[in-house]
Amino acid sequence: MGSYSSIPPISLIGAYLLSSGWVAQWFGQPSFLRAFAALWAVQTLAWCTWTVILYPKFFSPLVGLPGPTKGNSLLMGQWKAIVKFPTGTPMLEWINTIPNDGLIRYLGPFNQERLLISSPKALAEVLTTKNYDFVKPQNVRYFLGRILGIGLLLAEGDEHKMQRKNLMPAFSFRHIKDLYPVFWSKAREGVQAITEEIREKAAQQGSDEKPTAVIEASNWASRIALDIIGVAGMGRDFEAIKNPGNRLTLAYNRVFKPSRQARILQLLGLFISPRLLSWLPLQRNEDLDTASAMIRAECAELINEKKQKLAQKELDDVDILSVALTSGGFSDSNLIDQLMTFLAAGHETTASALTWAVYLLAKHPEIQSRLRAEIRANLPPVGTPEEGSTVSSIDIDRLPYLNAVCNEVLRYFPPAPLTLRRAACDTTILGHRIPKGTQIAIVPWALNKSVHMWGEDAQEFNPDRWMPKHGDDKEKRANSGGAASNYAFMTFLHGPRSCIGQAFAKAEFACLLATWVGRFSMELHNEDEADESKLQIKGGVTARPANGMYIRTTVIEGW
Repeated sequence: MGSYSSIPPISLIGAYLLSSGWVAQWFGQPSFLRAFAALWAVQTLAWCTWTVILYPKFFSPLVGLPGPTKGNSLLMGQWKAIVKFPTGTPMLEWINTIPNDGLIRYLGPFNQERLLISSPKALAEVLTTKNYDFVKPQNVRYFLGRILGIGLLLAEGDEHKMQRKNLMPAFSFRHIKDLYPVFWSKAREGVQAITEEIREKAAQQGSDEKPTAVIEASNWASRIALDIIGVAGMGRDFEAIKNPGNRLTLAYNRVFKPSRQARILQLLGLFISPRLLSWLPLQRNEDLDTASAMIRAECAELINEKKQKLAQKELDDVDILSVALTSGGFSDSNLIDQLMTFLAAGHETTASALTWAVYLLAKHPEIQSRLRAEIRANLPPVGTPEEGSTVSSIDIDRLPYLNAVCNEVLRYFPPAPLTLRRAACDTTILGHRIPKGTQIAIVPWALNKSVHMWGEDAQEFNPDRWMPKHGDDKEKRANSGGAASNYAFMTFLHGPRSCIGQAFAKAEFACLLATWVGRFSMELHNEDEADESKLQIKGGVTARPANGMYIRTTVIEGW
């Protein structure tokens, strides 16, 4: 059957014919409105019956694929489990318990079909060999576009190819290596500010001999990461570390904060046009519109400053904005979209990674102590801005345990837990026919802990999996974590749509984590959170603790 959008016009035409004179002489003459209502009701009922029950239950070419058998609702499929648990959690169970050849079929609300991609071969087709057959769903593009702008992350087809090509110089190997001192400088400024907060709180409590206090790690992580993307990406220091009331910080707090309205709008967006939802007079919509307008104005100001430097032939910067501007491939409006993308995604994902790193190290003090020993033995102290107190890429890259911990955090808690695709045309995956419009779920939260790809300890936090063992190929293990395929590590995806900022993010994350662990001893403030099943995790653009991450933090002097 056709889409629902064809039903109203067919009903209108049918109502006109039924109420017109030449038809009425044979069948009687109903009123136009009565005829329209009857036709619309009959067609809608038939369409709903076909779409919700007959097609997904009996006629879809995907019916024979394996899928979850427990918890299926007659009309809502697996929706109860999907909304009850953190994003990706049900898929983690399915990937590890349902025998499959790379595709798992499950039903969402009103029995909408979804395909969960679960094997390296299937992932390779969706992300690499046939990547432009699969696009982001329109409702996802609109929702994310309000926050991120329609930049590289949301562009499709030839537009995406052009944008990526013009932005690649800003993420070249040589350029990233030159940014390590910037990452380190901002990371050091951040831990110094945290140190001052801890000392002030400890003094108020009369325990300043060994300064200890509870800090909210995710807020600090966001502010530091925002400053880093400002300097390294746009050539401006937003001073979010110094000023927690910074307008960009407040704007992103509004955008990313968990709320009941945000969750409800996200769910309604599955059935109702997101554009229509954005017009509803709700506080969430007002927050998004206000924050988006402010961020766009900030980006426009940054672009004007750079264009003035370019006009005066003084633009020799190599930050993301300067590279995009000098490429000549972007209009001012699209440049704003690119900046919005890198500002939001660039700092939010890193902040999420650092938040989870702090949590996991607080939960595993033996790993934290081992990492601290390596950092303090090989990197300059962060306490004072001494001569030679910066680092280079060589300093960071030569620390095997630091890089192992970073990789394991990114594997265990990938910042972006799920990404959706839609088949843009009739296509195939692993020889299975995939009709146009089929929704595809790629879930790093589940894939990164697949027992089939990582082994029996896939769901354990174990940085040693990235460390070479006797007889191993050292470089191979450091890059793969011992997994059988590079598609086992899906934090940054793969193929032409992989994260362009992967090297940037990993370098930034390593510098941030090194300064935090070198300076602080961290313990869980709420011991109940040692049980991960009790963690409240909010979904959205990234996975973050719903109520913040409060850590009992002690300043370790002498570094």
